Parts: sequence; structure tokens; C-alpha cells
Amino acid sequence: MRHYVGRLLVKRFLASLFVLGWVASVPQVHAQTAPTLMGLVRDASGQPLEYATVTLHRAADSVAVKTEFCDAQGRFALPAALAGNYLISAALVGYNRVWSEPVTAIGQSQTLSPLVLQASAAATLHEVKVEARRPLYEREADRTIVNVEGSTLSAGATSLDVLGRAPGVTVDGADNLSLRGRQGLLVLIDGKRVPLSGTELADYLRALPAEQLASIELLSNPPAKFDAQGGAGIIAIRLKKDQRLGTNGTANISYGRGRYGKFTTGLALNHRRKNLNVFGNYTYTDRRNFLDLDFYRQFTSNDNAWLGSSEQFNRTTSHLQSHSWKAGLDYNLSDRTLLGVSVSGLLSEAPSFGDNQTFIYGETSDSRYRLTGQYRSTTDQMVQRPNLAGNLNLRHVFADSTNAPELTADLDVARYTTDRLLALTTVYELPDAPTSVLHGDQQNYVTIQSAKVDYSRLLPYRTRLETGAKVTYISSDNDAVFTNTVEEQTTLDTEKTNRFRYNENVNAAYISLQRATARTTTQLGLRAEQTNTLSRQSVGNERYEWHYFQLFPNLSVKRTLSEQHALALSLSRRLDRPSYGQLNPLRVYFDATSYQSGNPALRPQTSYDLELTHTFHEKYTSTLGYARTSNLIQNVVQPAPEGGRTVVNQFTNLGKLHFFSLTLTAPVEISRSWTMYNNLVLFYGRYLGSLAGTALDRGRPAFTFNTNQSFSFGRGWSADVTGLYQSREVAAFEVVRRRGQVTAGVQKSLWDKQATLRLNVSDVFYTTPIRSTSTYDNFRETFYNRFDSRVATLAFTYRFGGSKVTAARKRTVGADAELRRTGGF
Repeated sequence: MRHYVGRLLVKRFLASLFVLGWVASVPQVHAQTAPTLMGLVRDASGQPLEYATVTLHRAADSVAVKTEFCDAQGRFALPAALAGNYLISAALVGYNRVWSEPVTAIGQSQTLSPLVLQASAAATLHEVKVEARRPLYEREADRTIVNVEGSTLSAGATSLDVLGRAPGVTVDGADNLSLRGRQGLLVLIDGKRVPLSGTELADYLRALPAEQLASIELLSNPPAKFDAQGGAGIIAIRLKKDQRLGTNGTANISYGRGRYGKFTTGLALNHRRKNLNVFGNYTYTDRRNFLDLDFYRQFTSNDNAWLGSSEQFNRTTSHLQSHSWKAGLDYNLSDRTLLGVSVSGLLSEAPSFGDNQTFIYGETSDSRYRLTGQYRSTTDQMVQRPNLAGNLNLRHVFADSTNAPELTADLDVARYTTDRLLALTTVYELPDAPTSVLHGDQQNYVTIQSAKVDYSRLLPYRTRLETGAKVTYISSDNDAVFTNTVEEQTTLDTEKTNRFRYNENVNAAYISLQRATARTTTQLGLRAEQTNTLSRQSVGNERYEWHYFQLFPNLSVKRTLSEQHALALSLSRRLDRPSYGQLNPLRVYFDATSYQSGNPALRPQTSYDLELTHTFHEKYTSTLGYARTSNLIQNVVQPAPEGGRTVVNQFTNLGKLHFFSLTLTAPVEISRSWTMYNNLVLFYGRYLGSLAGTALDRGRPAFTFNTNQSFSFGRGWSADVTGLYQSREVAAFEVVRRRGQVTAGVQKSLWDKQATLRLNVSDVFYTTPIRSTSTYDNFRETFYNRFDSRVATLAFTYRFGGSKVTAARKRTVGADAELRRTGGF
């Protein structure tokens, strides 16, 4: 019997793969969204109720699947992603919530009986607010959602803090983000690409307060409508937006204390009427921090003879002050056309002071190993980052129906600026030498311009077509001037002074087809990108120019095997172009013998990704994945070209990476007041290549485990506890030791839920510090990194204005529409 059932399941899964061939054989290009459940919401007198909240629930456990709002005629349409049994609830301020009878989605659209809301008796006494708390983490077949807004753990935190606690996301000692153990991520904020990586990206996310975030989506295998950039996946950050009618707003203030203080405050205002919505927000952050870095380095010859070693102890304090803001408006040109414009900015200033003690050991003339060098250096830096972005968007629906064709267009321009002033003073104690001062004046400018258009429509045979095009231009100009001052004599340091310019143009187009039947949904996409890059640097008059055209296919097949089991298969090809920061050869110094630099000779890496996902009871998921990456871009630490005891941290191209992963997700409802979300990622990466005379062929099994416990105590009290553990892992030449953290928070709703008071403590046991070792044939470095991660924060949020909300689709802007149409928002 078991063999028969096994064969039957295999046959059903293989049958789903033939859908691809069926789509190709249809005379027209066909695709479709999932079946839709449609209906009306009315009051007891039969009048339609505008803006009623309608929610689709799984019948088995009442978990919310999708939420929509009624239009002016009380109509709603809810897509059912999978065939199965559902319940529908409707709610509106001043009325009692009503539930439908169980509904079975059968693979085609259905019109349901009207839902009739009865006026609430309490409404005659005071206003009633209907509010539900979304879980902190949600897992869908192709993505993980982190609901930041309203979380106890987001109070007073930065966006990087929230990301570092997200399931499957890790941040290494060089501030590189990884998803499921792989680097190479595309970061989007409200649909716009952030053209930064490594430390530059991390500093940007540190300056962006978590109070501004609504949610974060982690997509490991995104569809063809997204840029091909991001071999390991996409991190899509969505900022908060107020859906309430009239004039209203939110004010927040928080103070956290670790070794140093961290202060955040902000205000968001929104005015909405029938055809116009005007919005704006501002947040100020003042965060003091420390960074302790210890290095132990060993240098050997090619025949493994010991040449010397060094110990370095760096102590740095920094003070980040940032001003972030956004303003814009949406205007309905007609019932079917929406025009939006927005401008946003982020201005940060971060002075820092570092103190370094270095001890060098070597062989003396009498063949003894002893202290041969000792110096102390101080690093005084000022980093300013004024960034500005603007967006103009248009959305037009071609008919007054739920499945009408839709066109969206976006124009975006953004400018990222970094001004860095450096004074590195080195006092030599052994051997005695004159004090030297290295001054650096670095200016970096990045401008990104893009235009895109997307079109979607329903075709025959329950098929949906999506297509679009995008043009992007990126230009970067980086100028650095270094001078050396010794005994009051200042000279230009020609080895470090340089100017680097980079231009990138990407022309892209895509087409995507989606077709749904009662049990199977198939999506087939193809994206084409033509890339032109040109980089130039003044020193040596070096020039690199590349022109290439590539295709990026994407296939996903989802098959419902039974009421308990579903399978999903996805296959895609993706690309990682080096960012301007990875290419920029200009240097950022940590101390006299340690600096970070880009590599203008970097080439893009490409990867093929395969994932197979099994879903049990529509909530327990297991995903088996394999990825092969060629021309791997990897962050490495190695001796600098100038020799001596100087070490450089930079990205380089290695050979190949074979990456295997197994992701297990289990949301568990212990009781009505206690829910649990568990995420385990088991992975193994095999790195192949060579660098600095060292052959690379190594790998190691590793895992990350994330668990979140959410508690609701009634009377407005709730709490969250999140734990993260990352095992020992290998990343090319580097071995990173195990680490983790526990963060806990509690919150209380006040004044009829208009205010919230939160208290949280991050990294309770101070287990976040990072230890790693990089090993080559002639060099070895051990690295120990600590920072101000254990922080207790008290935060207060107050919402004022009306509580009546408008339909979400009336507040859609172009960039968000791109993500919403993929099922993300």
C-alpha cells in the first residue's frame, strides 16, 4: 500500500511539470492569477459598506491568508492561492464582525452570498477600533515576511538590527549580508534598488531607523519581473504608510542604553481625502557606539617558514546622527488613473575616534624571535552621507473590473554621497622613528536613474500575462587625496591618491506567464538584460570596459497534492554585478597596517538556483535548494600588494561555489495567547578556486536556527522573545565561529490603543561578538569583533487622528505596485 501511495504522489508531481509544455502549446500566450472569491458587504438595510475590511482565513485554523478592502459599492475580491477550504470575515468600525459559511476554492472564480454587518450596540457609546496583531514572521512558499510594524523588538532598533535577527539572514564581521548562508543580495527600499554593498550598505541601514519600516520580505528565488541582480535573493524593505482617512499622524520617541546611549524620535503626518493623499514623515536618530577589533596575524614564506607575526588592538567610539525624511502625494486623475510623486532623503554624520596598539614580532640578528616593532596610532574620521531620491509614478486600470488590464510606470532618480575626512597619526616606539600623520580627503558620488513600465492583463484559459521594460543608468565619481606629514613636512602620497569613475547602463525587458488550474499553478518567465560598464582610474590610467547580453529564465510550478500536502518547484538563473563600492580602489583605513579597498578588475558572477518546497497543512514548509555559482565574488583578507605587514580587505573573483541547503519552517500555536515561529536552515557550501598562491577546495556543514515566541496576555499586554543561533561555518578561506543572540520585549497598549509603550533588551547574554580566522599558505589572521549590541530600550508611540481606513489599492504607488502584484504586499 505504501509503495502504491508513493508512486501515486510521484506521478502527481511529475504531471505538474507537463503544464509548462501545455502552456507553450496554447495558440495564444496564456497565464492567470489564482481563483478569486468575490462578494458584497452590506449593512442591515441593504446599503453597501465602503472600506469594510474583508479577510480570507484558512478553515482549518482560521489563520489569515489575505486581507482586502471593499470599494465604494461594497464589492471585494480575494484571490485564493491554493484550492482548499476557507472562511471569510468582514469587519468595520461600528459594526460586529461577521463570518461566512465555509467556502471551497475549486480552481475558478466564485461569487459568494452577501455578508451583512449588524451595527454594534457599543458604537452608540464610543468609537470601536478593530485591530489585529500580525505575527512577527510569516512564511509563504516563495518568501519569508518580517512584519516590523508594531513589533516589540523594533523599538529603538536600526534596520540592520532587524535584518540581523530575520530568519536565515546573517551579518559577518565585514558587514556583508547573507541569506541562507549565501552572499550576493539585492536590497530594495519601496521597490527601489539601493546601489550599495558591504560596509556602505550596512552604514546606510544603521542610519535608517526600524521605526520607519512596515515589513521586510526575503525572496530567495524571485520571479522574472525583478532585476536579475542578486544571486542569493532579494531583501525587499517596505516603509510605513498611513491608510487612514482625514488628517492623522504618528509620533514616536525612544531611548536605549548599552555602554552608550541611543535616541530616536520621529513624526509622520498624512492627509487623505477622496482624490488626494498628502503624506510626510521625519525621523531623527542619535546613536553612540563602540567597536573593538583585535587582530592576530602570522606571516610565512612559500615553504612555510615563519617570517613574523603581529598583534593589534583597536578601540573605536563613534557618534551617528541621522535625519531621514519622506514627503509626497498621490492624486487620482480619474477613477482608474493614479499619479504619485515622492521625495525622500537621508542625511547622516558619523564622527569616530579610534585608538590602535600594534606589536610586531620577528627574527632578530641573533636568530631569536622577539618584539621587533611597536607603534600606536589614532584614527580620527568624519563621515557625512547626504542622500536624496525622487520618484514619479503612474498607475492606470483600463476597465472597472477586478481583473482589468493594468499599466504602471515609474521614473526614479537618486544620489548617494559620501564625504570622508581622515587623520591617521602613528607614533613609533620601536624602532624609534618620526611621528607621521596621514590625511585623507575622499568624496564619493553615486547617481542612479531608472525608468520602467509594467503591464499585466488576463488572457483566455485562466491565464495572466505580465511584461515590462526597464532602463537604468548608474554613474559614480570617487576622488581621494592623501598627504603625509613627517617632521612638519607635508607631501602628496601618490600611491594612495587616486580618482575612480564608474558608469553602468542596464537595458532590460521581461515577460511572465502564469496559469492556474484547480490544483496546479505554473509561472514561466524570461528576463533579458543588456549591460554596458566602463570604469577608469587616474593612477596608471587603467580602464575596464565590458558589454554583454544575458538571458535569465525563471520557472515555478506549484502543485496541491491533497488537503495536507503541496509541492513547489522553482528554477532560475541570476546575476551579481559588482557594486561601485566593490570596484572602487580608493582606501578606507582602520589603522596604519589595515585598510579596505575595492577591486576594479572584478567580473560579474552568475548562478543557477533550484528549489523544491513541500508544504504540510498550508503552514509547515521544507525547502531543499541547490545553487551553483561561477566566477564567485568573495570578500577576503590578504597581505596588501605593497608588502610589509600591511593587510587589505577586498572582494575578489574566485572559482565556483556549490551550495546545498535545507530550510525547515514550523509555526506552532501553543495556545490562544502563545504562538511560536521556528526556522532552521541547514547548508553546505563547497568553495573551489585559488588566491594568493593558495588552492581552495573546502566546505563545512553549518546551520542557523531562529525561533520567535509571541505572547498575548490581554488588556493590551503582549511580548516577544527571539533567539538566533549560527553554527561554526566556512566562507572560502575564512572560518567563522558560532555565535547568536536572544532579544526580548514587552509592550502595552494605552488609551484605547492610540498609544503603545514598549520595552526591549537586545542581545541579552552578549553573544553577538564575531570571531573568525582566515588561512592562506603564507598568511593567517584571527579576527575578534565586539560592538554595543546589548541595549535596553524604552519606546513610546502615539497615533492621533481618525481611525477609518481607505482601500489599499487607492494608496498604491508605482514602486509598491511592482511588489504588490507579486503577492508581496
